[in-house]
Amino acid sequence: MSLESWYTITKSANWHNFPEVQQTFNSADSVGTCVIFDISHNKCRLITYIKYKSRKVFILLILSHADYSRGRWKNDCDCD
Repeated sequence: MSLESWYTITKSANWHNFPEVQQTFNSADSVGTCVIFDISHNKCRLITYIKYKSRKVFILLILSHADYSRGRWKNDCDCD
């Protein structure tokens, strides 16, 4: 799935919690307060923060799979 496809789907979503996100994107992961999405067949990771009540999704980082695996992003976006 491309970033554009993710955006189109997410824009029309009305999620109330993380399980609803997983119904839409079964590969989504929850890490602390963040929700992580696989983009472009797992080439990139999209790190977000979702405010479910206000229906806002904040894009915190877009990383290559290698950069994501290093784990430094956890300190940068306060996802722990």
